[in-house]
Amino acid sequence: MKWVDRARQWAKGIKRDVFVLWLAAHDRRVPWYAKLAAGAVAAYALSPVDLIPDFIPVLGYLDDLVIVPLGIIAVIRLIPDDVLAHLRIEAAKRTERPVSWGGLIAIVAIWVLLAALIVWMAIGGTAAR
Repeated sequence: MKWVDRARQWAKGIKRDVFVLWLAAHDRRVPWYAKLAAGAVAAYALSPVDLIPDFIPVLGYLDDLVIVPLGIIAVIRLIPDDVLAHLRIEAAKRTERPVSWGGLIAIVAIWVLLAALIVWMAIGGTAAR
């Protein structure tokens, strides 16, 4: 099970670093060429469209396992160390925000009400015929 824990840590690190790149693309302390590269890698990582579609066996996940991490590594080297440290702290703060249980309850309530309305309309619509 040790490899599973390492894989989870690696995935969390990738997620954090993608967010760091997104922040770097908007930070005035980052050089323009690093902003451009950071924005491109973050957009690709967050995009639902892949260079190699996921439905292709094995190769479909190549971009997720190789291309994105290599892009992150390359762009991180372009960001000044002090700025990178600050951005990593900021990313950690933003990704560890508390969950809004009130928001969750509101969304679930809306979905339950919509489902009830659809069922009511379906039952009422067939009874009237």
